[in-house]
Amino acid sequence: MVPLSILDLVPVAAGTSATSALEHSTRLIRRAEELGYQRFWVAEHHAMPGIASSSPPVLIAHLAGATERIRVGSGGVMLPNHRPLVVAEQFGTLEALHPDRIDLGIGRAPGTDPKTAAALRGISAHQLGAPDDFPDQLVELASYFRGDADVLAVPAAGNAPAMWLLGSSGYSAQVAGMLGLPFAFAHHFSAENTLPALKLYRENFRPSANLSEPYSMIAASVFVADTDSAARELAMPAALQFLRLRLGQPGPVPSPEEVAAFEWTDQARAFVEHRQADQIIGSPETVRRGVDELVRVTGVDELMVTTSTFLGEDRLRSYELLAETVGMTPDARIAA
Repeated sequence: MVPLSILDLVPVAAGTSATSALEHSTRLIRRAEELGYQRFWVAEHHAMPGIASSSPPVLIAHLAGATERIRVGSGGVMLPNHRPLVVAEQFGTLEALHPDRIDLGIGRAPGTDPKTAAALRGISAHQLGAPDDFPDQLVELASYFRGDADVLAVPAAGNAPAMWLLGSSGYSAQVAGMLGLPFAFAHHFSAENTLPALKLYRENFRPSANLSEPYSMIAASVFVADTDSAARELAMPAALQFLRLRLGQPGPVPSPEEVAAFEWTDQARAFVEHRQADQIIGSPETVRRGVDELVRVTGVDELMVTTSTFLGEDRLRSYELLAETVGMTPDARIAA
């Protein structure tokens, strides 16, 4: 079994608050460390009422301080939203505080709507279509950690976290390969591009000071309960939340009662069924088979799991059942 990790969106359930969501995530990472999960990442999203992880560096500092061994990182920081110097200072500080435990996963997408992206970057909305300078930003960011940039980034110089590139298409896969960085792919929302992107990454890989051979990870949505039917019910609130997002109605994770009362059209049901076809949903036995098959087909070195439920207790139990069914132990955690 490859190492398992967690991608946490810090889901906010209907009728609750961001405070409650953050408390559940803190409880979750502590339990994940006990269970032997390899790493715990939080994602940068903005202006989304159902996700409370808009500030990864702040949240990573809290989560790393609440644990002792598990790696903590960003999945990811959306680099175009920030100046590379600021990111270097933030993650250099985190690495200095928690040596050899911090991952800097970097993404190219805005993680939000155009209006919010423009506000984050201090530009007008029409400037969002300007030429892509993402590769230059990556080069600049790396220079601060090496300490050979024109500006000294304290304490980034000499305190480089483990750097990853994230992607949902072939672009970042090729860049990650050419730079010799580990690559994490968003299988959970771009499954049709998973195999082509991994192929591009491996074909374009060039050994670097960071990595001698390709190292890939994918993020997959997984829901585990005692039975297949219970797991399907567990997955429906997140499915309805995503449907509403696609309809331009972002909101918190709905309750099971909201799911039952929703007016499901044939088109809506087809949308959810199509999305869930790429998820792993079921009893421990069903999920074990699904995980094994996904790892076999993709050939990844690590699997990152994301689970969003209405109740935090159900999310925690899903991760516990997953760890149990694959026979995971704290000793199984790898060093890097």
